[in-house]
Amino acid sequence: MARPDTVVNIAEKLSRVDGHWAPKTLLEANGLELKAAKLKGEFVWHNHPEGDELFIVITGELVIQLAGREDVRLGPGDMYVVPRDLDHCPVADEECHVLIMDAAGVVNTGGVTSEMTAEQEWI
Repeated sequence: MARPDTVVNIAEKLSRVDGHWAPKTLLEANGLELKAAKLKGEFVWHNHPEGDELFIVITGELVIQLAGREDVRLGPGDMYVVPRDLDHCPVADEECHVLIMDAAGVVNTGGVTSEMTAEQEWI
């Protein structure tokens, strides 16, 4: 686990992420966790009543489908905050590397339990 005053190299951490849709926690600050993930394909529709969810695309392209709204399309260097409690479904046609920030302890599938629900793991 990264502590304050510790350098974290994003590329090195992403190289340690195996599989898709299984975010790994890099650090925690002020009650928020920063996670690295590799995404490919379509995730499950879900929401996070605990708080907003920030996506930052490092490589590739990510589409975030939003209930009742236009899809959001992100490329490298783009970021987007999915508002608390809004149903959404991330989709990546090709492998996409992202950073995700949300409240500490948030489950990646929100209140939905599926085969894509990941256990928290620190790298």
